[in-house]
Amino acid sequence: MRLSIAFLVAGYVLSQFYRACLAVLTPVLKTELGATAEDLAVSLGLWYLAFALMQIPVGEALDRIGPRHTVGWLLALGGGGGAAAFALATGPWGIHLAMVLIGIGCSPVLMGSYYIFARSFSPAIFGTLAAAVIGVGSLGNLAGAAPLAAAIDAFGWRATLWGLTGVTLLVALAILIFTRDPERIVQKGQKGTVFDILRLPGFWLILPLIFANYTAAAAIRGLWAGPWLSALHDADAALIGTVTLAMGVAMVLGNFAYGPADRLLGSHKRVAIAGNLVLCLALAALALAPDAGLWQATALLAAVGFFGASFPVLMAHGRAFLPPHLVGRGVTLLNLFSIAGAGIGLFLSRPVFAAASSAGDPVAAYRVLFLFFLIPVVAGLAVYLFSRARPA
Repeated sequence: MRLSIAFLVAGYVLSQFYRACLAVLTPVLKTELGATAEDLAVSLGLWYLAFALMQIPVGEALDRIGPRHTVGWLLALGGGGGAAAFALATGPWGIHLAMVLIGIGCSPVLMGSYYIFARSFSPAIFGTLAAAVIGVGSLGNLAGAAPLAAAIDAFGWRATLWGLTGVTLLVALAILIFTRDPERIVQKGQKGTVFDILRLPGFWLILPLIFANYTAAAAIRGLWAGPWLSALHDADAALIGTVTLAMGVAMVLGNFAYGPADRLLGSHKRVAIAGNLVLCLALAALALAPDAGLWQATALLAAVGFFGASFPVLMAHGRAFLPPHLVGRGVTLLNLFSIAGAGIGLFLSRPVFAAASSAGDPVAAYRVLFLFFLIPVVAGLAVYLFSRARPA
């Protein structure tokens, strides 16, 4: 069990790294390949879209064949192959293709560990375990900041990607060798489709917030922090790496903090509401004053990272509604909404920013961009207020 979880968490470290690395790679990819921030917004959006589209088949595979083969083979072929394609890229389209492959490869990693938790532990501690995995896995987010910038300076970005290819393949091999699948559950006379999950009373009221919650942190940390800090704060690659590292640390700490808070307040719903209210305040502050100074910018990014880390609490809230034979499909459906929200947000952020930039005022453009990330969280939180704290 411990080895099963350990290598799945290592895979999730890679997943977090790949979704965060473009912010630091932006300057060198623009110089060498002509890839603009808008191009990389598409690349990262494609990562999230591929990841999201894989969630339904991944859920089926987890329930039918288990996490070992599902995670191991997809991570090897998609993750390892995508990292190699990235290292060979000669332009924006090469990066697009690489990120699609990496998104496919990373799509089952977190859900593989969640599947084992849901099948092997009581629902009461699912949220704590889920938060711990994301907290440890978020080390990949940290590695995609200042350490990545240092590796690029020392070895070059292509050599760094080839090294990541090897690491990804080794982790995938370890999962195939050491991960053990829980015993499968078959409920006679129950089909166990996604539609059965959506018919669960009160379940769908959780979906709008889980759709919106992760978008701001993912898009800002994964892409827009770099161009924003460069344009309004004259930051170079090293400073961008330092500031995004601070945001990454806050995301790690947030994930670890949400688990104990969940137990202290005695309700997934209360914790999620409190955290997302503060997230809204941080995004509102960024929208009001995107050029207010580097220290304030760093503090607000850290707040977005810390309080935007409520995904495991929302996942635990949704998991409480799921019967045992629908766990695989259920947790991947929740993840589908979260990742789809991030992907759609990234895709739409490109035309939103382009339109806002047409007047030639970068401060106004980034004000619109942060407001764009704020509005869905407010809407999702408004719906979530009417959700049930527990299944009927």
